[in-house]
Amino acid sequence: MSIPKLLLSTGNLAKTREYLLLLDGIPFQLTTPAEEGISVDVTEGGDTMEDNAKLKARAYALQSGLLSLADDSGLEVDALGGEPGVLSARYGKEGFSDEERNEYLLRRLRGIPWEKRSARFKCVIAIATPSSRMETCEGECHGIIAFEPRGKTGFGYDPIFYLPELGVTVAELALEKKNEISHRGKAARKARRLLENLSDSLSEDKG
Repeated sequence: MSIPKLLLSTGNLAKTREYLLLLDGIPFQLTTPAEEGISVDVTEGGDTMEDNAKLKARAYALQSGLLSLADDSGLEVDALGGEPGVLSARYGKEGFSDEERNEYLLRRLRGIPWEKRSARFKCVIAIATPSSRMETCEGECHGIIAFEPRGKTGFGYDPIFYLPELGVTVAELALEKKNEISHRGKAARKARRLLENLSDSLSEDKG
């Protein structure tokens, strides 16, 4: 019996690598838009991360005809009233690199003391079927915005997100450790359970 495919609905190679590890061993064949030869342009115009994750998962599922997993994730900084939030990937000026967004955020926090630099990474995963069935789950990781970037691994805001309990930024963690504690790792563990249950129901439907 062939193994059903699960489309990882992202063009972000770093995120894809994380999901290939996080979802290793699930009862689906993991595939990407590039492998399926499809391209989907989704405007992330939702008011929340959940809205955006659902928009992407639904669009990819309809375009590909495959079960599709998409996420939206972002950084919420308490001293900035929850910014950048849903705008995390587009914070600052259009076309900013990750490094430029980090620099912009640090400038916004200039003069803010350590004890008031609390923040959280949040990830919402949406899983959609071509028939529009939808499931979501989320995870959070709490930390502090560092005064300067540290570390060379990871991407996005990882170099300035400091984990007090470990004494390092996320960008100083090995990928395996990051996946263990990160917002995406926590959401993905919940997604694994959803996908295993979904696999069981699909098998029952065929039976």
